[in-house]
Amino acid sequence: MTLASLPTLRRSRRTAAIVALLGVTALGVAACGDDDDAGDAPPAASADEAASYEVTIRNLTPGQPLTPPVAVAHVEQNQYFEVDAEAPAGIQAIAENGDNSVALGAWDGSVQGGDTPLVPAGTPGAEMFPDAVTFTVEADAGETYLSLVQMLICTNDGFTGVNSLALPAAGESVTREVVGYDAGTENNTEAFVDIVPPCQGLIGVTGDSEGTGESSPDLAEGGTIGEHVGIQQTADLTDVHAWDGPVAEITVRAG
Repeated sequence: MTLASLPTLRRSRRTAAIVALLGVTALGVAACGDDDDAGDAPPAASADEAASYEVTIRNLTPGQPLTPPVAVAHVEQNQYFEVDAEAPAGIQAIAENGDNSVALGAWDGSVQGGDTPLVPAGTPGAEMFPDAVTFTVEADAGETYLSLVQMLICTNDGFTGVNSLALPAAGESVTREVVGYDAGTENNTEAFVDIVPPCQGLIGVTGDSEGTGESSPDLAEGGTIGEHVGIQQTADLTDVHAWDGPVAEITVRAG
């Protein structure tokens, strides 16, 4: 994602920080890292032919923005992360800092990045960004699964998305509502000083610190991926940033 792909913003100190981080990181994960999402859906139109899929993501939260997604069409199930396992480097980079570059450069399969964050309606960021987006994913021959990853921007290391979703057959579609997950890599301080800068400007709840797009060794948690417990309001994050139930809806439609 580049600055040229973003709408023009009024350059206050806060919006400048939003643009800068979105521009350099291609801001974004993923949920159910088990076989439940894979399901028993029929494979893509043909495992021997390339195919394209229309993917629509909708933010279901009242005040939790999502980074632009990383979507990958791939061959095997559960290649990229697993619940109750340590977060791979690509997941950690997205969940902590909205940095898609590690995943885009390292993951196997047809990897594609989105170009816009998804911001809940009624928040300041909604004047610049939508709460839903539709884009096309190209799958090479034999790639019959889709994984998709996005950061929960107003968290320390939260993410949502889908892991190893079986791609639908030609003319069919599949929809999943996905919950928020914690990467288990950074302590949930809920303090703006430890959270990426776009959080404040996009939602409109601000503090004394601009925030950071870098990980701090002092906050390293050493845990595993699990369902996010939600916002506990222990520091700067408030009930405005909270959610109840699924955080996003993902629909995949075969061309």
